[in-house]
Amino acid sequence: MSLRALWIISRENGENVSTFSRRFSTVEHRAKKLAGSAYVAVPEENTVLQLLLTELGLTESDKSYVALRDDCLHCRRSPALELRVDGPGKRTLWPVLAISQGPLILACLPLVDAPPEPRPPLANLLSVSQGLTLLAGLETYLLGSGSKLDSEGLSSRLAMLPSVLLQICPLGTPLDVPPLGAPATPIVPTPAGNQKQPSWKTGLHRGRAMVNVALIETVRSMQYGNQSRQDLWDGVLPNVMVTLTLPPNGSPLQDILVHPCVTSLDSSILTASSVDNCDGSAFSGPYKFPFSPPLETFRLCSYTSQVPVPPILGSYQLKEEENQLHVSVILKLHESVKNSFEYCEAHLPFFNSVVDVRVSAGQLDVSKEKNLLVWSLGQKFPKSREVTMEGKISFFGPTPGPTDPLYSDLTAYVKLHFKVPDMTLSGCCVDQHSVQVYSSAKPRIVTSRELQSKEYFIWNSTGTAPVSSGQMML
Repeated sequence: MSLRALWIISRENGENVSTFSRRFSTVEHRAKKLAGSAYVAVPEENTVLQLLLTELGLTESDKSYVALRDDCLHCRRSPALELRVDGPGKRTLWPVLAISQGPLILACLPLVDAPPEPRPPLANLLSVSQGLTLLAGLETYLLGSGSKLDSEGLSSRLAMLPSVLLQICPLGTPLDVPPLGAPATPIVPTPAGNQKQPSWKTGLHRGRAMVNVALIETVRSMQYGNQSRQDLWDGVLPNVMVTLTLPPNGSPLQDILVHPCVTSLDSSILTASSVDNCDGSAFSGPYKFPFSPPLETFRLCSYTSQVPVPPILGSYQLKEEENQLHVSVILKLHESVKNSFEYCEAHLPFFNSVVDVRVSAGQLDVSKEKNLLVWSLGQKFPKSREVTMEGKISFFGPTPGPTDPLYSDLTAYVKLHFKVPDMTLSGCCVDQHSVQVYSSAKPRIVTSRELQSKEYFIWNSTGTAPVSSGQMML
């Protein structure tokens, strides 16, 4: 894996400043030869800074609505971003990897050893996972592992970064990375302690060995409240696991992707796809993943699963009444979902307006800085498992009121943010006793599971919304 460029951006006092950048001409020459006529050069530093901040939604914070940032038709593919070098519809720089932590944004452009067209899937690009690992290592080096930010230490480490890069990433190629490609034949798992410490890692773990297996499912939903549009939802699991088991009536897992460290896998596990019609004969577990772990925390595999209903069913309506809008929101928690949240909030975007609403449960908070109405439902729904919001919206300022597209087009929605501990929609779980570690050490094994929302939208049933005619793809 090699890098074409590396950037570090500092965010202080509301300003974004490029603190460090480095380009590697030898890698850029290889990129030009690989891409041929489709080659896209890396722009100047100021241009990259502006494009990257725009893609991350960090520009023009003084404006309530920016199409490229706020339009729901623009799908941001974080952390692998696409920078539109010559404007919309023209050539793009891809994949630009970016992570944000504290006052820093770290980004890099890895070399893709494949033709640009057709664009290869991210899951097939080892340089993406290795690039993110490098950024995570640099983040730990710059910010340290403590809970408090050391500003003086950060400044000194940034000053030392050029010489550090000469040691750990000479000519744009990080040292001590795994070889390209997966092993042709299964290999015997080896203890992590026998591996060579990567140059960009700041230190080894000291203390008792521990295996922490976290099972996290995220659910996405698009609800329209209109019979002419089909509601969509799906479930995704993006975290570490060793052995997964399903309930007797559970749907088979689909679209399974595994980390390169997995040493062997039954081919029947990888054949189930959400694109194909499921005939009920697909492999239904248990799913076992033998692997030789790297030294850092990693994502072992991901999957999708078909679930019969969304966990929270909602209805959202905006109706014009004279120079006001009447707002009505109904949220109902499905009976199969555990009524115990770590948090549960509904966010409604409103601009240049005065909101006078009442809720049957929870608390309301109007954030004028973010132009948001935040409805906090706390940790439980009431016994009826249903909550409502009713009220009116009046307008001020230069906006034309209810006819403004902000209230009738692609920003008229409710977005849900929630986390339910100790449950998954698919019923998947990790048996703590099934985790097997072949090592002289006796690690402590910890397992957990949770359900999170991700892009969970309830659209205004009386307005317009982005509708997909086919099945939602992940």
